[in-house]
Amino acid sequence: MSQLDSCFNIEDFRRLARKRLPRMIFDYLDGGADDEVTLGRNQSSFSKFQLMPRALRDVGNIDLTTTVLGQKVDLPVLISPTGQNRMFHHTGECAVARAAAKAGTIYALSSVSSTSIEDTASASDGPKWFQIYVWRNRDITKEFMDRCRENGYQALCLTVDLPVHGNRERDLRNHLTFPAAPTAKTIFDVLSHPRWLYDYLTSPAIEISNVTDSPSASFSDRKGLLDYITKQFDPTVNWDDVAWMIEQWDGPFLIKGIVNPEDARRAVEVGAHGIIVSNHGGRQLDFMPPPIEVLPDIVKAVAGRAEILLDSGVRRGTDVIKALALGATAVMIGRPYLYALAAGGEAGVDRMFDLLRAEIMRDMALLGCTKISDLTPEFIHRF
Repeated sequence: MSQLDSCFNIEDFRRLARKRLPRMIFDYLDGGADDEVTLGRNQSSFSKFQLMPRALRDVGNIDLTTTVLGQKVDLPVLISPTGQNRMFHHTGECAVARAAAKAGTIYALSSVSSTSIEDTASASDGPKWFQIYVWRNRDITKEFMDRCRENGYQALCLTVDLPVHGNRERDLRNHLTFPAAPTAKTIFDVLSHPRWLYDYLTSPAIEISNVTDSPSASFSDRKGLLDYITKQFDPTVNWDDVAWMIEQWDGPFLIKGIVNPEDARRAVEVGAHGIIVSNHGGRQLDFMPPPIEVLPDIVKAVAGRAEILLDSGVRRGTDVIKALALGATAVMIGRPYLYALAAGGEAGVDRMFDLLRAEIMRDMALLGCTKISDLTPEFIHRF
């Protein structure tokens, strides 16, 4: 039996990822902002919602298909954009995109990915979104949009909860650099993970590929890449900029990082087609509310005028079911697939999807539901 065969839930993948990755890399994946209060509550808050099953229902045929922004998916679990996937496994974003396509779901690529828009598109023919920030140099933003159109990305996803970088103290203590490289403090830990080190040394250098491949970025000093990125993100972005981006893109457009119902209303007013309720996985402002707790208020505020997705804290099939019953169209996951990627590359992500699918189907049957549209607030009791 392989180590992947011994993984039966997301926490098993996490434990295996922790074993396989140097500490500085695992902490970057696993950590959150400040005291990591929000990080913990994102998961624990799901326990505040109990499931209320209905008995004696025919659950012989469970159908998990649904539609997200007009795209049919076989599983209501989408891949959230995360940066620098090749830090965790040398196959990186391409492996995750292929696994998502096999699972019949949507893959979202990060602006700060370690694989380019073009290479990720070539790796998979599955449905893809692109996550974008507003850059001080608007030519970069326009260029990214053009590259996405040319490579078949169906939707654009604007992240709005990163006007400045969050305080991630694990990374500071580990002296983490970008691109990741061993330091005097971490060299012995890195040497104790020879498999990761071999892949790191024998694979192409890890970069923020969409920037290094960008004609508009005018960037040459690759050692200062993270500093360049940080300075380029525009902290003055407002709703007028969002409206400009929606007009420029002229296609399905989502806003990620909404936790306030008033912001959800405004997002609809400026033309967003989808809202992703998220606190950046607890990596930005600590003591933000967990998305599952604010989801009902945002559903009420949006009132069916846009699709709503939930991101942050999802670890179980029951988490997915709770979010859908409370009004989300689907959920997005970040850390779960990165744990699986670190644990076993593409095969790890495949197994993660298989386990989540099995959990959701089993839990739907136990709840007395056979299709996604059956899930309504009547199945939820909050205490």
